[in-house]
Amino acid sequence: MGRGKVELKRIENKISRQVTFSKRRSGLVKKAHEISVLCDAEVALIVFSTKGKLFHYSTHSSMERILERHERYSYAEKRLNGTDSEPKDDRSLEYPKLMSKIELLQRNIKRCVGEELDPLSLRELLSLEQQLDTALKRIRTRKNQVMHESLSELQKKEKLLLVQNNMLAKQLKENEKIVTERSQSQLEQHHLVQDSSALVLPVPSLTIGGPFQANGSIGEEDDGRGGGARRNPPMPSWLIRHIS
Repeated sequence: MGRGKVELKRIENKISRQVTFSKRRSGLVKKAHEISVLCDAEVALIVFSTKGKLFHYSTHSSMERILERHERYSYAEKRLNGTDSEPKDDRSLEYPKLMSKIELLQRNIKRCVGEELDPLSLRELLSLEQQLDTALKRIRTRKNQVMHESLSELQKKEKLLLVQNNMLAKQLKENEKIVTERSQSQLEQHHLVQDSSALVLPVPSLTIGGPFQANGSIGEEDDGRGGGARRNPPMPSWLIRHIS
């Protein structure tokens, strides 16, 4: 007894509709894979669920490559049929192409950060993991290169600072030597000035009556042998006449 013909119509029950969608989607992907292997054909399958979730399948060549090939063939076919005579058709074809590229890039970015991984198969997950590993190796290589360049630059700066430090230390020693020599020279000049001032002889006193007072004071002093004061010697006659 053969299988009965199923009437194609929308399933009203949400649960039954979701189960049927999962089964038919798996079968559709299986059939696409079989035709690609058996017939060596490039197959691209794109399915959007009622909730807007994307499910897709592509052969060994990427989905983007197959879509671009489809657009080129569609555009060439329109040119041959004469339905693409106006320039606005070029723009109308370019817009969905750009939008598809934008969506693909956005989806790849989300997958690279670990989002929207549920629709991916095991092969696609392995491919994504390999891409991330390759990108990580490139990032690490670039990081090591930047660190090496930074280290080399810092070493050059260190050598330059050491040279400048040595020059400043040498200049500082020369300045200290000059200051020390100047201090010693000033100290020697000061000693010479003091020595020259010590060699100057005192000027004798010219006070009038100094010898007479000295003689008188000497005559009045006790000679140590008598108890009285000594008398002054008599004045010469010429001095008496001169005073009178």
